[in-house]
Amino acid sequence: MKKILFGFLMLTSLHSFAQNNPIFKGWYADPEGIIFDKTYWVFPTYSAPFDDQVFFDAFSSPDLVNWTKHPRILDTTAVKWAKRAMWAPSIIKNKNKYFLFFGANDIHEGEKGGIGVAVASKPEGPYKDYLGKPLVDKIINGAQPIDQFVFKDKDGQHYLIYGGWRHCNIAKLKSDFTGFIPFEDKTIFKEMTPDNYTEGPFMFIKNNKYYFMWSEGDWGGPDYCVAYGIADSPMGPFKRIGKVLESDPKIARAAGHHSVIKVPNKEQYYIVYHRRPLTETVMHSRETCIEEMFFDEKGFIKPVVLTNEGVKANPLK
Repeated sequence: MKKILFGFLMLTSLHSFAQNNPIFKGWYADPEGIIFDKTYWVFPTYSAPFDDQVFFDAFSSPDLVNWTKHPRILDTTAVKWAKRAMWAPSIIKNKNKYFLFFGANDIHEGEKGGIGVAVASKPEGPYKDYLGKPLVDKIINGAQPIDQFVFKDKDGQHYLIYGGWRHCNIAKLKSDFTGFIPFEDKTIFKEMTPDNYTEGPFMFIKNNKYYFMWSEGDWGGPDYCVAYGIADSPMGPFKRIGKVLESDPKIARAAGHHSVIKVPNKEQYYIVYHRRPLTETVMHSRETCIEEMFFDEKGFIKPVVLTNEGVKANPLK
């Protein structure tokens, strides 16, 4: 009886301290987490030299612990104008179709590429090029067209929020995602760059407030982190409140470029992000991790604690 009890305690102890971070094997970064039909999904960048970043994999889970890989849901063979540096997918369901927004080619002034859109009938694809050309193909307001995020407001209006090179733009998407609707002043893109912004924008609504989050610092350096602001409108202005995610010298470096998953019908939030293990020196050696994210009584985000344990299983009901 003692042996059985000891074995049970050992199993319980091991389960309690299971190392669930990273959540799946391989080098992956810039993860967007989302829920479709009682399943958790993560759509990351394949983290490798730019010329090798020619496809996207996706991952699904019933409980945030057990993950299934869906390989090559989109690659450059399906997007004729994309050659390399396929980055930071952002996915949204619209009219029973799944639209995957992505950056490609790491463009500079006058180069071909930018932010594209792909479409599929299932989250795992296969995806095909929706427009046959980039949705955004120029440097506007100083923002490189990368790190796109599609935000759906309370009134159903979709916005494209994007930008690298320390500039962030917002634009109103047409309902079919084929282009943009001008703002009242006839402009298409408005800059909404908060203090210290580098890249990786993300937005969500909590208690009728708009939480805008972004990455700061150099993605390859120890100063990479996530900060945020709160406003009454998706347009902001967003005054920087402070950091919520950063390196921990005991756990990992370069923690950043995140997304947030809210559990339906609960005030429970998870932050999905990438980081570099302490054993790695190569910039592209990034892994995807999840932590629970908490708020204080005033609605401010508490600093996120990096862990190797990650989160416990949380099946969706």
